[in-house]
Amino acid sequence: MTKSSRRSFIKSASLLSTGLVFIPSLFGNSPNNRLNIAVIGVGGRGRANWSQVPQENIVAMCDVDQKRASRGFSKFPNAKKFKDFRVMFDKMSNEIDAVIISTPDHTHFAATMIAMELGKHVYVEKPLAHNVWELRTMKKAAKYYKIVSQMGNQGHTTEGIRLIKEWYDAGVLGDVKEVHAWHGKFNFKPNFYWTKPESFPPPTHPIPDHLDWDLWLGPAKYRNFNSAYAPLSWRGFYDFGNGMLGDWSCHTLDGPFWSLDLGMPKTVEANVPNPMTKHSFIADESVTTFEFGRRGDKPPVTLKWYEGGEKPKIRPEWGIDELKNGGMLMIGDKNTLLTGGRPDNPVLLMEEEKWKDFLINAPEKTIPRVGNNKPVDEWIDAIKNDTLPGSNFEYSADLTEMAIVGSLAQRFATKIEYDSENMKITNNPNIDKYIKEPTREGWSFGEGLI
Repeated sequence: MTKSSRRSFIKSASLLSTGLVFIPSLFGNSPNNRLNIAVIGVGGRGRANWSQVPQENIVAMCDVDQKRASRGFSKFPNAKKFKDFRVMFDKMSNEIDAVIISTPDHTHFAATMIAMELGKHVYVEKPLAHNVWELRTMKKAAKYYKIVSQMGNQGHTTEGIRLIKEWYDAGVLGDVKEVHAWHGKFNFKPNFYWTKPESFPPPTHPIPDHLDWDLWLGPAKYRNFNSAYAPLSWRGFYDFGNGMLGDWSCHTLDGPFWSLDLGMPKTVEANVPNPMTKHSFIADESVTTFEFGRRGDKPPVTLKWYEGGEKPKIRPEWGIDELKNGGMLMIGDKNTLLTGGRPDNPVLLMEEEKWKDFLINAPEKTIPRVGNNKPVDEWIDAIKNDTLPGSNFEYSADLTEMAIVGSLAQRFATKIEYDSENMKITNNPNIDKYIKEPTREGWSFGEGLI
């Protein structure tokens, strides 16, 4: 950012809690208008997101990897192209209404905070941010700057997640004291979603000509390039992502988090048979146990998250022979609910005739429907109609915070006692420092907001 805009950001941030600063949205509320959208992260999930807004106006595209961005760059020849989103905002802030951010987790915060400070509506891929402090800051900033925010967890727009909440609220499950969620074995292989380097620490590889490695690292401490980091498999390294739990819980645990009003865990303990704590890399397998306290009249909940092949043991009363590769169980004292890895198609584990009868006489649908798996559409509609989508930062920051506390327990293969009110890990100061991570010079934003 230029010195003048940097000074403006710091001044605005310092006044946040006083109520003296308001940066209005630049876009009028007419549903017939076209939004001017900037895209940060053009390939991969970025492409999946920008391809859903053909009716809007893509005015800028930013990506540190020219090869992965080439398809998007070609499709929008009139959009201005950048490698550094800080430069993009400096040059084009008055031409942008909204921003789609689909970069690795560790760079979500910087791009989002600049956008919000400039009054831009933001759509951010899941998980929302990389640490707890970032999440709290984003949540507060979105509310203060009065922008329309959305995290891209597709399942929160589905029919399925609404049924989960409606069935629970109607008392179909009864009291739920147990939740189990699982994902299968990791498939580690080169140039794949999960990749192990050939050794630790990873050896130095030549930086591809099409990649700006320094910009890709962004706020993270500099290290030499290895193809196991980028472009695909950064999620397995805790300095850049938050592992399987950080990535998939925003789908798999969204249903129970919303319907049970889980909030933050009091403790999280990770059982990791072969930890990779020395290298900050995901372990081959683990079982992570969250303990949630009573919430009003809702009883305490124990939630178990299984990775690497472990699954909950099947109980005779469920009437099933196997559990699929990924899924979630909410076990109530009346009925047990099962979904897959996403909350799309919930079922109650009961005799077939009872299940058919239940569907005929299912509880009333009380939650508005928005269209299956279309969080980008929901966000666009919310901007144009002055509303908020379901996975706005007020909700999605909390969902992600729960996951990140669990990821910290996995990362260090330990038990965490969490004081969420004071944003502190109380039993281990060496882990507590990861609540707010250090950033490289030129990448610090949001200081003073919380």
